Amino acid sequence: MSARSFQYRGDLAEAGLAEILYSIDRFQVPGVIQAERGGVVKEVHLREGRIVHASSSDQSDSLGDFLLREGRISQEQYDRLMRMRTERDIRLGGLLVEQGLLDPRAVNAAIRQQVEAIVWSLFYWDDGAVTFSIGDFPHGGGRLKIDLPMRHVILQGIRRAPNAKTLVTRLGRKETVFEPSWDVESLIDLALDADEHALLGLVDGGRTLYEVCTEGPFSAADNAKVLYAYQVLRLIRKVTVEENTAGEPPRDGPVKVRLRTAGDRFSS
Repeated sequence: MSARSFQYRGDLAEAGLAEILYSIDRFQVPGVIQAERGGVVKEVHLREGRIVHASSSDQSDSLGDFLLREGRISQEQYDRLMRMRTERDIRLGGLLVEQGLLDPRAVNAAIRQQVEAIVWSLFYWDDGAVTFSIGDFPHGGGRLKIDLPMRHVILQGIRRAPNAKTLVTRLGRKETVFEPSWDVESLIDLALDADEHALLGLVDGGRTLYEVCTEGPFSAADNAKVLYAYQVLRLIRKVTVEENTAGEPPRDGPVKVRLRTAGDRFSS
């Protein structure tokens, strides 16, 4: 990938992956996101508002490790395949078919799931250097393409993220109030299910973040994650003026909010 024109450089500690993806999606430009942390490099290829490929230098993201982790091949089969792959310089997918472990259709589905898993894994990163390069860069001949709509990736990626506490910090204080800013077409495009739609309905410009998270259909942690996705996707927005219970302006700095595991309830 030579002669890249770097359009954006950032750090996931300052701007989450979802926010970066949304900003890129607004302009519908093709390009490659490259994220690096601890010597591991992951790339996500974008085209026309969709993710079309992903790759990783981490061995644990490889097809063989994915199949082993998913229980589709045994450790003995994995070890044998790795030896054969080295000796014959052949792709793992071909070996899986040749050895009768998976049929071609199953290999295709497994590769697709493995590539998608690389995308989801980036939502686990709370830090790391990120660059976005504009351009319709080839991702290599013979590699399977995927087709993930960006807005769906943002919603589902955030839902898979393990650290709800970090996302709550991005939402604001527990007294923060949000109001709806969505249109029906956006909801249909995202294909929100009944519970996701019900959570969105609790955002009415009156309920606080604490109230929405504790009253929503999911656990408090999952409610917070979905609300963060709605904020990133501009389905909700913060009410500009906040007052505390004493009728005074809010204090500077965030109010710490703890997500307890037992009962999934907020506490300050």
